[in-house]
Amino acid sequence: MKFMVLNGPNLNLLGTREPDVYGHTTLSQIMQELMEEAAALGFEVEAYQSNHEGDLIDQIQRAKLEKFSGIIINPGGYTHTSIALRDAISGVDLPTVEVHLSNIHAREEFRQHSFIAPIAVGQIVGFGAAGYGLALRALSDFLINRGECD
Repeated sequence: MKFMVLNGPNLNLLGTREPDVYGHTTLSQIMQELMEEAAALGFEVEAYQSNHEGDLIDQIQRAKLEKFSGIIINPGGYTHTSIALRDAISGVDLPTVEVHLSNIHAREEFRQHSFIAPIAVGQIVGFGAAGYGLALRALSDFLINRGECD
């Protein structure tokens, strides 16, 4: 199975941006650990980060064209604002797990709504960098249980 991992705006600043909320681990470190975990489980992961909504949408569409098995996405601030990102995920019909380092449901009111959650197979929040590994295992289990693993 091959998964696309998408990271939205400002996640490139992990490790230095609000470390009391997001921790001290960089996005590069998180993605390296995820790729190692995926390889140990026999999966492939391709990671991509962009601060631009259209770039993320292009990657979502590419995931469908290139026959990825599913998507793990941390949409960052687009979680609460982007209907276009939601429509792209819905349009490609690939199982998607939404990930957030912090618990968005325990934060400011505007962060508590996700346009992505209703179309995702699940949402993992509040477990920091470990959430990506949880998402990987959850998505692979979801696909295996549906008989969609290769």
